[in-house]
Amino acid sequence: MVKASKKASKIGSFRSPPGSSRDTLDLSSSSEASPAIELNLVDHFLIAMPSMLDPIFGGTVIYLCEHNADGALGVIINKATDMTLDVLFERIELKLEDVPGRAPLGGKPVLFGGPVQVERGFVLHTPHGGYSSMMKVTDEIALTTSKDVLETVAAGNGPQRMLVTLGCSGWRAGQLEDEIVRNGWLTVRADPAIIFDVPIEERFTAAMKLLGIDPTTLTGDAGHA
Repeated sequence: MVKASKKASKIGSFRSPPGSSRDTLDLSSSSEASPAIELNLVDHFLIAMPSMLDPIFGGTVIYLCEHNADGALGVIINKATDMTLDVLFERIELKLEDVPGRAPLGGKPVLFGGPVQVERGFVLHTPHGGYSSMMKVTDEIALTTSKDVLETVAAGNGPQRMLVTLGCSGWRAGQLEDEIVRNGWLTVRADPAIIFDVPIEERFTAAMKLLGIDPTTLTGDAGHA
């Protein structure tokens, strides 16, 4: 479990949508960048291979929200912090009410979405109206960074399914493709049920099963893109 730092927990307000503002993530090209991408892995899971020994990304599943010639952006969906949603709502001065007929949200953990912009909140959710800083990924999933999505949740009429992270994961142009070629990640079309319904500790195995792979038999010698 990741501990949410004091700085990270005080998100204050959610800001512009990733992909519409470069202050969210620098995806600018560099002289060392790879050529323009041929893959489009939006709405895919990135599943860390055993060779991924990085303490941040080892054992993770990332849902990719944006992937273009400038780079890629996603959020880790299986790494909890020590903060729960009721604590988060209290810190942004919202009262989270229980809604009849819906499972209580307050005790659910806030996740660690990645090492980029860790002081900022990212809400992955089923589309529900239009929020001021919402990026529609698919017809079933959107990513919002504005506080208004949590205001609707607090009022009891927000998205039916959601996941809240602190921070996101980002790659500059060509970087993700290079990591895939080096067998850092497996890739597979995402299943919303794994994001929103499967327990956090089971999401890695569930994502691997989409590829027909038993994680206990996996080695770091091969990749899938």
